[in-house]
Amino acid sequence: MKKSVVLFSVLLISIFSFSQEYKVVTIVESIVPMGLGRSRIIENRTEQDVSALTTERTDGKTSEQGKVSRNDVKVDEFVETKLLNFYSAVGINFQNIASNDAVITAKINELAKDGWKLTFVTSGVESDAGEKDGAGIFITRLFFTR
Repeated sequence: MKKSVVLFSVLLISIFSFSQEYKVVTIVESIVPMGLGRSRIIENRTEQDVSALTTERTDGKTSEQGKVSRNDVKVDEFVETKLLNFYSAVGINFQNIASNDAVITAKINELAKDGWKLTFVTSGVESDAGEKDGAGIFITRLFFTR
């Protein structure tokens, strides 16, 4: 009897320990001069049915689950946390970067308190391409699990 209870407990614990939930948080930091860009932390609050958005191609034919418009892909529930832009009127503003680091750290700590663990980080940049461009963004994606 004791062995059955122990075995059942171990089985129950193992089932719950293998289930995992994921969250992606995106940080967009503007590198547009003069503070004209917008920098934000974006956190999605909507579940998506990916199968309704997916098409499959076999033998040159496309099979779709259902006709989906761009508006069906867009989510309505998300949180925006304001950040400062990398550039000010005179160039790179290191105080803005330090301030963004403080806000990003606070966001990561908030998610950690809610049981989320930062598991992976990836980033990319579309930088200023010269005198006529004057635009760019730096994107970082934080991947969390719990």
